Amino acid sequence: MRLRALLETDALGLKLLGGEDELDRTVRGVMTTDLRDPSRYLSGGELVLTGLAWRRDAGDSEPFVRILVQAGVTALAAGEAELGDVPEDLVAACARHRLPLLAVHESVAFATITEHVVRQVSGERAGDLAAVVDRHRRMMTSGPAGGGPDVVLDLLGSDLDLRAWVLSPTGRLVAGSKTAGAALPAEVCARLAGEHLTATRTGRRGPHRVVLGATTFSLFPVRSTGRPSQPARDVRESALSDWLLAVEADAGDWAEERLDLLHGVTQLIAVERDRRDAARTVRRRLAQEVLELVQAGAAPGEIAARLRVAAPVLLPGLGAAPHWQVVVARVDWDGEESEAGPVAQALLEEILVDPASTGPDPSDRIAVAHSGEEAIALVPLPAVTAEHDGSETGVLADALLASVREPLAAGLDGDGRLTLGVSAAVHSAEGLRGALEEARHARRVAAARPGRVCAAGHQELASHVLLLPFVPDDVRRAFTARLLDPLRDYDRRHRAELIPTLEAFLDCDGSWTRCATRLHLHVNTLRYRVGRIEQLTGRDLSRLEDKLDFFLALRMS
Repeated sequence: MRLRALLETDALGLKLLGGEDELDRTVRGVMTTDLRDPSRYLSGGELVLTGLAWRRDAGDSEPFVRILVQAGVTALAAGEAELGDVPEDLVAACARHRLPLLAVHESVAFATITEHVVRQVSGERAGDLAAVVDRHRRMMTSGPAGGGPDVVLDLLGSDLDLRAWVLSPTGRLVAGSKTAGAALPAEVCARLAGEHLTATRTGRRGPHRVVLGATTFSLFPVRSTGRPSQPARDVRESALSDWLLAVEADAGDWAEERLDLLHGVTQLIAVERDRRDAARTVRRRLAQEVLELVQAGAAPGEIAARLRVAAPVLLPGLGAAPHWQVVVARVDWDGEESEAGPVAQALLEEILVDPASTGPDPSDRIAVAHSGEEAIALVPLPAVTAEHDGSETGVLADALLASVREPLAAGLDGDGRLTLGVSAAVHSAEGLRGALEEARHARRVAAARPGRVCAAGHQELASHVLLLPFVPDDVRRAFTARLLDPLRDYDRRHRAELIPTLEAFLDCDGSWTRCATRLHLHVNTLRYRVGRIEQLTGRDLSRLEDKLDFFLALRMS
């Protein structure tokens, strides 16, 4: 029962002395004590009743309250029969530790409160147990086939007073119950998805407990059921493709029967996920057919015919042939060669969904195939979004990265990377092969960057950055070490900041005045540092060739 409900029971004569913000805490039991240290008899969640016989002076309140808080007690109720008003030192100690404090009127016996709490808590537990079978029956008949995961979550809200949401591994809100109220903020969704991926990747069993601010969430994995013939997936791959159920509650306090019920809910949601994946089969096949034609060098007319078949499926009602973009994704595990195409495919399907959209089926316009280690998406754009004014339209690499970086970086931390490449829009079948190669080149540029989740767009392929991914690793390391290691060693010994000075000097195109202003240095100090750089490296920063070498070394490092 809720502490708030206990206070609202007039017959108990309880008065709140502190802890107004904690009244939604759950009371799981009751204990009466006058021991100075009752911790051995506490298991958490209790309402502790005390006549204050343990208190000899004001200094006793702080250690007593600290013991109760460490034991996970829900609230303390102090009787007024012995001392009259509850002592101020106890009120202050409870306020410091955010422990709700109640006063029990001298006319009310502790036994009355104990009987009331036990009756209420036992009744709630009995109600839970008696309703489990009925809830399962209702959810099986009203579940995915009758309205998707929202229906299941609504039952959780109406029957068990649980606010719950289904999230994708990228932190996108898939579903939420009507009783959950306002949708979770995007930053909360991203944080929960990241915490879930981290916990799953480290092998911790669900549900996973996460505290954000003053709210506790329990995260349950929603594992795709798949087909019996499919091999078991690596936990790293399933973590990146499975949904999760986020419940606003601490499941650590639940009985086994309630946990079993929530696991049953995740199975129902998994059925919905499998239904959604089955609906994607047509789009995946279309993408695979187009990809095979493009890679086989088929005639543009043949590719165009296949695109005409795909367009009505991906953009129903479209009057004219769309433009197309290609997005390539790859997942790599450190020190391991594996065919991660399927997980990259599932992940790319989630990434390309507008993060602001909700529901299980907002991705009808996405067609993703996989080939070996990479996934390739064919993204249709209505012809009206063509670049009439030169502004950028369609899928943008930076926007993709911003929407998924936080949760996926957490899920890949330690031994995995996701890299994405985005092509420019093309207007015909003739341009599709070039778009595919462009997206692949952009992904290689992204792979040359540090970080667990990286993306690059077609705009970057017109610069020197295009060359960097194709330099062998040993050559890159030797080149950067030869130029930059003397400066790094000098900075470590003397804290001279030669590397930051070099970066700023090149960024200011060798302008002494602008560079000195940016670094807040006198020009003479800047000249001394640049002279030291030249002395340590044997290079001349007035020469274009040496400037270019330093610039490339900094980019490759």
